[in-house]
Amino acid sequence: MDPVEDNPRYPLVSKFILSAFAATVAELVTFPLDLTKTRLQIQGEAGLQKHGKTGRSRTVYRGMLSTAVGIVREEGPLKLWQGATPAVYRHIVYSGGRMVAYEKLRESVLGRSEDGSFSVWKAAVGGMLSGAFGQFLASPTDLVKVQMQMEGRRRLEGKPPRVHGVYHAFVKILSEGGVRGLWAGWVPNVQRAALVNLGDLATYDSVKHLLLRHTTIEDNCFCHGLASTCSGLVAATMGTPADVVKTRIMNQPRDSNGRGLLYKSSVDCLIQSVKGEGFWSLYKGFLPTWLRMAPWSMTFWLTFEQIRRATGISSF
Repeated sequence: MDPVEDNPRYPLVSKFILSAFAATVAELVTFPLDLTKTRLQIQGEAGLQKHGKTGRSRTVYRGMLSTAVGIVREEGPLKLWQGATPAVYRHIVYSGGRMVAYEKLRESVLGRSEDGSFSVWKAAVGGMLSGAFGQFLASPTDLVKVQMQMEGRRRLEGKPPRVHGVYHAFVKILSEGGVRGLWAGWVPNVQRAALVNLGDLATYDSVKHLLLRHTTIEDNCFCHGLASTCSGLVAATMGTPADVVKTRIMNQPRDSNGRGLLYKSSVDCLIQSVKGEGFWSLYKGFLPTWLRMAPWSMTFWLTFEQIRRATGISSF
């Protein structure tokens, strides 16, 4: 079969739709782990400890499993999917954008070598650029997702809810900070996405084609599973520190002008976190991040590769 790039029947919009569909499946399957990760990352945050109803610290350091069990027991099982709607909206924009951008960079801008291979350094550059591009577009939905994920915890701490749904969250952010407020925290957001996709896209693409060129493994589910396992681990290792900073900046309270009350910038958040809680605070939530990225990556890539094949589009 001719490569999809040479076949006019499969424009970029088809790849965008297939990428968004595969990402939606992966997001819904693994979303409870994302919620658990977010709760763990917020625990211990100095600013949140000061805003409790009694003025005393209400931080409870719990592991991934006990945190998930606590959410089910204290808030109900459906709360494990609180914030799933904006998360799906985000991935329609984010995953669709990053996948289309990466393939365009690989095939047209950076270009393959004469033997058809795509060097690791080009994969790294392509992964970072496409991840940053996709995340910048999707940053408003990520902001809404993080805020909705924390609403259950706020109610348990006796704090009034900030948002009552996706639409209300968007309206509230627009009324308080304008259109610019929708991109609050976009810098650490984009930084994280660049690192995650350096790990995810670049690793998957490199490992998959390395296996195909230098082993007897064929282009099938086993090959896709091995490559996605590697990509999930590398992405979690590189992206967790930026994810912690991103989550804290996006979740902090803001003044009437939309400025954060706890951190001046992503660098300030990084410094405060390390000074107040130590270097390893940057890896809070690493286990649920990895345990989520591994099945997310595998679910996404297996779904993505199979629906490409089913619709007649060449393998990624």
